[in-house]
This record gives sequence, C-alpha cells and structure tokens, in this order.
Amino acid sequence: MGTQRQLRAVDGFTFGAYEALPEGTPRGGVVVIQEIFGVNGHIREVTDGFAQAGYAAIAPQIFDRAERDVELGYEEADMGRGVALAFQGTERDNTLKDLQATIEEAGKYGKVGVVGYCYGGLLTWLSACGLSGVACASAYYGGGIAGELEQEARCPVIMHFGELDAHIPMTDVEKIKTSLPDVDVHVYAADHGFNCDHRASHDAVSAELARERTLTFFEEHVG
Repeated sequence: MGTQRQLRAVDGFTFGAYEALPEGTPRGGVVVIQEIFGVNGHIREVTDGFAQAGYAAIAPQIFDRAERDVELGYEEADMGRGVALAFQGTERDNTLKDLQATIEEAGKYGKVGVVGYCYGGLLTWLSACGLSGVACASAYYGGGIAGELEQEARCPVIMHFGELDAHIPMTDVEKIKTSLPDVDVHVYAADHGFNCDHRASHDAVSAELARERTLTFFEEHVG
C-alpha cells in the first residue's frame, strides 16, 4: 500500500519516510513513530493500518541521522543496537526536528494525530508537549515518560501501558496518572510491546482494544 519517500527537516537534513495513503480523501494525517527497531516491516504494517482507517499515515526514519534505512528484528542483539541508535547515535533535538518536518508534511492532509510505540511512545509525549501542529497524541508503552512529567501537553493525549511490562513498572504508570490527571492512561493485562504481532509479547486482545481507543480518539480530534 505504501511508498518510500524523502522529507527535509528545517536544518536541511533529508531523511527517509514510509507513507501510506487511503483510498479517497484522507480524514487527516497520522505520524507513526517507530520503536527502537527502525521503520521495519511491523511499523510499515501499522502505518498501512492507519491508511486503511482513512488517514494519510507517515512513518519517519528517525535513525537516518545515525544510520540510514535501519530495520531491526527483535533478538537481543537487535535490541542492543536499537538502544544505542536511539540514545547514543542520535540527538533528541535533531530527532524532534525530523518529527516536526513529518508533522508538517502530514498536515497537508488536514489535522494531525501522532502515535508512537516504545521509544516512539516517549517521542509521542515529547511531540505533544513541544512540537506544533499536533491535534492529539496516542503513546504506547513509552519508556521514560515518567521522567518527563515537568512538560505540559499542548493537545489531548492518551497513553497505553502493559501491567506485565518489566521495562515500565506500575509505580511509573501511577506517577504518570497522578501527575497528568487530564491524560487518559489505559493499562492492559499485557507485556511491553503488546501491539507488535512480530514479537512473543504480542497480545491480540490488548492490541485491538488499544487500536480501537486510538482510532476513536483520532476520529474525535483529527477527523
């Protein structure tokens, strides 16, 4: 369904992106922010899914500043490489520039919702707080959000966490709930990465419920 294309950030850096368009006029735009595993097959499938729901969906390759066209699997070595790319190979300010450029591109189709998973969940929260043109944001199991609660969202936000997630303890989730009373925080009987059907931690029931909630949220705030 989708195609590869190039986008340009405000500092002139050109990066890759996967874009999927719906049949007919888009209801708006959706920016899909990858996990630490790059814009791989799963993220392309997620992007296609939002296009099938009627949105113009774009997944930026936010690792391109460190290494272009990164696509990782889910083994231990892949995880180590992804963590290094996310937290050592790229600078957050530059990543946010690339996300801002993607939001602006998606804005050509109408209002824009942002959705992200894992590392992308954290970046979804940061986008909701610091970037312009975001109508709403849906963050999935964003590790590190509990350490970014001094920031204030500029748009409606929902979050999704798994109660079995060893990476994000429930104490962090409770901290988020307490600190962000205006954010709907949903907790599922699932592990980290429950949305990804390429991983052993996938939970189909939780993934479908979180998707339904996200699509309802986007319908309300994007179109």
